[in-house]
Amino acid sequence: MIISKNDDRNVLPTDVIGRSVAHSKRWLVAIVRIHHEKKTSERLTKMGVENFLPIQQEVHNWSDRRKVVDRVILPMMIFVHVDPQEQKEVLTLSAISRYMVLRGESTPAVIPDQQMLRFKFMLDYSDETICMSTSPLAPGEKIRVIKGPLAGLEGELVDMNGKSKVAVRLTMLGCACVDIPAGCVEPV
Repeated sequence: MIISKNDDRNVLPTDVIGRSVAHSKRWLVAIVRIHHEKKTSERLTKMGVENFLPIQQEVHNWSDRRKVVDRVILPMMIFVHVDPQEQKEVLTLSAISRYMVLRGESTPAVIPDQQMLRFKFMLDYSDETICMSTSPLAPGEKIRVIKGPLAGLEGELVDMNGKSKVAVRLTMLGCACVDIPAGCVEPV
């Protein structure tokens, strides 16, 4: 890797042929052993690998107490933002078996950066529970949320079980959906 200098300005590192190293990173889905998602995410962070484990807090009620617990939204999956070298290093962890691939292909499926940004934004700012829908959803109207904690999020307005929801599609994984009042959105 070569770091070029140019009039004391911050310049992205480049590889030997001059491509920006930042652009060679891509989001992949690593398949993890069941119930090892949180530990594996911690290990990846210690290795210096950018990763994202979608977690949402829920309140569980028992007869004698209430407890707030972290729920992994996509069991057995961790998103990793890696370059080709890091992609190989990730597979050295014993809890990670492989990367998700499209049917009939041998290369890992790439999640577009825009989809990941929207998904992360939805998880960070939603007050409502986010659910994943793997069943095919009819394309909805393209909308932007204009009120509430999700203001600025762009997605699709879909109808599920008679309720309006904002859906963010993730390649291969389906849609992340959250309830939204119809008055909080505008067409794009």
